[in-house]
Amino acid sequence: MAAEARSFTRIGVVGGGAWGTALALAALRAGRDTLLWAREPAVVEAIRRDRENRDYLPGVPLPAGLAVTSDLADLAGCDALLLVTPAQHLRPACAALAPHLKPGAPTVICAKGIEIDTQALMHEAVEAALPAGTPLAILSGPTFAAEVARGLPTAVTLACRDAAIGTALVEALGSRTFRPYLTDDVVGAQIGGAVKNVLAIACGVVEGRKFGDNARAALITRGLAEITRLALRLGARPETLMGLSGLGDLTLTCSSLQSRNMSLGAALGQGRTLDEVLGERRSVAEGVWTARAVVALAARLGVEMPICAAVDAILNRGASVDETIQGLLARPFREEAV
Repeated sequence: MAAEARSFTRIGVVGGGAWGTALALAALRAGRDTLLWAREPAVVEAIRRDRENRDYLPGVPLPAGLAVTSDLADLAGCDALLLVTPAQHLRPACAALAPHLKPGAPTVICAKGIEIDTQALMHEAVEAALPAGTPLAILSGPTFAAEVARGLPTAVTLACRDAAIGTALVEALGSRTFRPYLTDDVVGAQIGGAVKNVLAIACGVVEGRKFGDNARAALITRGLAEITRLALRLGARPETLMGLSGLGDLTLTCSSLQSRNMSLGAALGQGRTLDEVLGERRSVAEGVWTARAVVALAARLGVEMPICAAVDAILNRGASVDETIQGLLARPFREEAV
């Protein structure tokens, strides 16, 4: 079927966590037949029985019209798939999905991260695992899963290099309260969504140490400069970083303890260890893994990212929180535009 004639009536969502469940509800509200795939059969059974994802999105009723499965083969009839597995598991998840993918069905990458081992962006990992020529898109932006699940107004970026497919996806997923804005800047949309998780951990440390709103605002602003430097080096457009998947997502994630990454940073700032915090959680704070990947990528490209490097040092290299903060504060003064 020609791309311009497509209408995606059946949507599959790959990933039964909070964000996957919320996106399944968004697709259902947009009038699509929606199938949610979850890896754990126990989660699927609980959703069927209770019409609630109590493990990952408690308190949100799931309509009877939302189908759920733990069998990837059931996704074979879907016109488009939303990929919502954790970033570090996206490549193997796509490899398992590949035999069941409907020919020509686009995949919309909703995971935010950079692969640790390869420093690949999510679209590069997916392209390596799915059949050649599979249409790809990126969905990113300022989104808390619980708010999307409850139908509160939300705007996102949908990035797709094929304008006809991108437009069809916007029409398939968009509704009064879930509003995708289309761009073709696939790289910019991904860098904003990935790096903001690392910066949110830094802002959480500021919150935990009670350094005040001035310090948090400074981190957000200088963090945006780091995102922009890396994105431009990879060929993104600067206006993308000023949009929903850049500034919008950064502002949300760095301003509320609803953010998994900011709340993790706050716990570290209060003196808790990373192992303690992660041991209490089922949900994934992507910034923990993205910190190491983005610092390695930046080093390879010759891009300076001191805030991200500081977060990586605390998370992955045993650096003291206080000494790392002092190191940032002791950096030489410089022109703001650099």
